Amino acid sequence: MESRSDWSPRETVIVVMDANKNKVGMDALDWALKHVVHPRDTVVVLGVLYEIEKKSTSCFPLNMGISINAIYVATLTPSRASRPESPVGNRPENRQSEEPDAPQEGNSSLLSPPPQSPRRYPLQWRNGFPREFSLAEFEEITNGFADENFVGEQENFKVCEGIFMETPVLVKSFLENDERFWSLLKILLRVRHRNIMNLVGYCFTGTSRFLIFDYPYLGTLELILQNDNMASNLPWKARWYTALEVGGSLRCLHEECPDGPIAHLSVSSSNIVFSHGCSAMLSHFQTAMRLNDETSCNGHSTIGYPDTEEDESLSVDVHDYGMFLVELINGKGSCCFPYERNCQTLIQWALPLLKNGSLTEVMYPRLSDPSDTQAVHHMAQAALLCLNDDSSHRFTMSEVLAVVRGDQLPMSSY
Repeated sequence: MESRSDWSPRETVIVVMDANKNKVGMDALDWALKHVVHPRDTVVVLGVLYEIEKKSTSCFPLNMGISINAIYVATLTPSRASRPESPVGNRPENRQSEEPDAPQEGNSSLLSPPPQSPRRYPLQWRNGFPREFSLAEFEEITNGFADENFVGEQENFKVCEGIFMETPVLVKSFLENDERFWSLLKILLRVRHRNIMNLVGYCFTGTSRFLIFDYPYLGTLELILQNDNMASNLPWKARWYTALEVGGSLRCLHEECPDGPIAHLSVSSSNIVFSHGCSAMLSHFQTAMRLNDETSCNGHSTIGYPDTEEDESLSVDVHDYGMFLVELINGKGSCCFPYERNCQTLIQWALPLLKNGSLTEVMYPRLSDPSDTQAVHHMAQAALLCLNDDSSHRFTMSEVLAVVRGDQLPMSSY
């Protein structure tokens, strides 16, 4: 009888294994080598990591008498987030629906499930992006701006979802005379950071003004915090990583931009989105300002800011980052808190407790793992620095991040 190797071309056999286990049986690989693999075939061993903190790779079969050119390790993340259950908690009857019809970037626009398409590597990190698109391309991406692709409208700009290169995207359309388009474009073309929702493309032709972004699959941090089941699956260490990532994006805006500092001015859990490997990304740049800019973009002039006004704007971000840290610690978004604490704001309630060392009263009660509480202490100390009312010393994002990491600052900084 003629064997397969006599007539078939070389093939690739993929064996998927659990990379989180310290020990695993070799039955699957052994069976594949005996019954599937033929001479000259390529064998790919794929280890799947679904708990990123575990780093052991001892499950890989390195001593089986076969030649291994490479080992591939993949991170298993949800392909997309379905619409979560309604958050629990007491809310007044006249409050807006939990799933509003007027979404925003990094906010309720992310509640609807993404377009049905295979998940791909985000466009914002592929070669050639961001780039200018034609109007015809935007019409194809959104299926002619079909009603079923319409997500919502807020402050005179509309949001549509669509597909480009088999990748779900969000398209924002602006009115012709909306100056925010030019300010957004100018900022986002110059800022590239792994923890910022970066621009994929743009179009300005005739009366058309469009911006395009990757679709944030996993929604906003505010959504996660509002849902107890989802919030309970966000442990302290993950919250600490999120604090570091968001703080890193702000440090980039404040201290690392080649054209001078940028103030975001809208830092909150509602404007932090999760996507592509579960990294936290800062979004919603509608209020952002370039502070030391006296140039112009497409005829639209911008005005420079004095040092004192620049410091004030950056201090707003630092203060808001402190509020964001309290949101991570307490597990409640600041916008939801007044309805549960007798009309106190989250900061009015939490700040005295943090100052008095009563951190456990502020911490989210459904996370009780004591092994990671040191990270919570770091976040609490950083929040106190950010929310400090003493104007004699205003902390930079680098100083605040050092405290979040657990580094020791000079005593003069406190």
